[in-house]
Formats: sequence, C-alpha cells, structure tokens
Amino acid sequence: MIVLAVTYLIATGHEEEAAAHFLALAEQTRREPGNRLYLVHRSTQEPRRFFLYEQYDDQAALDEHRASPHFETHARAGIMQIMESRSPETYELLT
Repeated sequence: MIVLAVTYLIATGHEEEAAAHFLALAEQTRREPGNRLYLVHRSTQEPRRFFLYEQYDDQAALDEHRASPHFETHARAGIMQIMESRSPETYELLT
C-alpha cells in the first residue's frame, strides 16, 4: 500500500474555492478502484491550510489517480492554480 500525505497552503481569498475543489476531488477519487482512503482536512487554526491523507493499493493506482480527468480538473487546473505551497510526503505501510 502507498500512502500520500499532502499539506497545502492556499492563497488568501481562495479558501472556499479550494474547499470545493478538494471535496469534489475526494468524492470522485473514492470511486477509483485502487483507492482505499481519501480524507481531506482543514486546519482549525489556519483556514488556508488543508491536509490530505490518501491510501492506494500500489504506485500504479496512485499514478492512475494522477492521470484521471478529475485530478486534472480539480487539482492541476484548480487547486494548484490557487495554492501558495504544497508539501507532499509518500509512505509505504510497514506490516
């Protein structure tokens, strides 16, 4: 299993736009065959900061997610256009 943890800082004034993109992306990503979990969090101290926790069957499933039309629409053409920073970390599950 591949785990992705990503923190985003959104440009001031675009917080609600980002939230809408994150929610749409989450809804569609959860339907992907290789997705196990996709959670979106928003900081209670800093509303511009969002944290995503994602689980995929394997790297191929993550790659398919990144190639999906909804990722293009909501992440690349949406969130990434209004973010100030993005800090991704990829993990693998130890069992």
